[in-house]
Amino acid sequence: MPQTTTLKKLKAYLVPGQVYRRAELASQSSNIDRHLAQLVEEGLLKKLSHGLYLAPKSTVFGDAPPEINSLICSFLKDDHFVVYGPSQFNALGLGTTQLYNDLVVFNRKRLGEFTFGGLTFYFHRWREAPKQLTPEFLVVEILNRFNELAEDRNQVLTRLRDKLPEFNRRRLLLAASRYGTLSAQKKLDHILRSAQSRTSHKESLPK
Repeated sequence: MPQTTTLKKLKAYLVPGQVYRRAELASQSSNIDRHLAQLVEEGLLKKLSHGLYLAPKSTVFGDAPPEINSLICSFLKDDHFVVYGPSQFNALGLGTTQLYNDLVVFNRKRLGEFTFGGLTFYFHRWREAPKQLTPEFLVVEILNRFNELAEDRNQVLTRLRDKLPEFNRRRLLLAASRYGTLSAQKKLDHILRSAQSRTSHKESLPK
């Protein structure tokens, strides 16, 4: 029967761990609502939210969570985004130590809190968004979220000034201009000027 052939084709299209929009799957089926219902009943698809489905991936510990990049890309219908947890700020060596369970999605389309498959994401919308997470982007984000930091904020700025040589200056300035708030840009400019002033002073000292 044609429907059986179409359903087999749809099953073959699915990749375990990937997330799909209904519109994408509809291109593989002539009766998508019926076939989606069958696939959900058979456990080959799991509905995450309206119009969003996961092809489950089994492990010895049960179904694996959705592949995050696939999930967010399908939800946004855009690949200009990065996902990070504020705990990643700690790896920059700027004195932050707080641990967070939050997952932030820096993107161009959505704003607010969304939960899919048991994972909660905080979507932050900006006019531009990168495709790749870099240390320089995280520096800009820590300046964007400066007033939320639990640590001594002046100490964070001092450490950033001292560690500037460890970051790519061109990428840092580019990230600030594209993804930084005006306040973040001003803070970074002040830090760069302060670092340059210290360097000039050291070079002028008699040897």
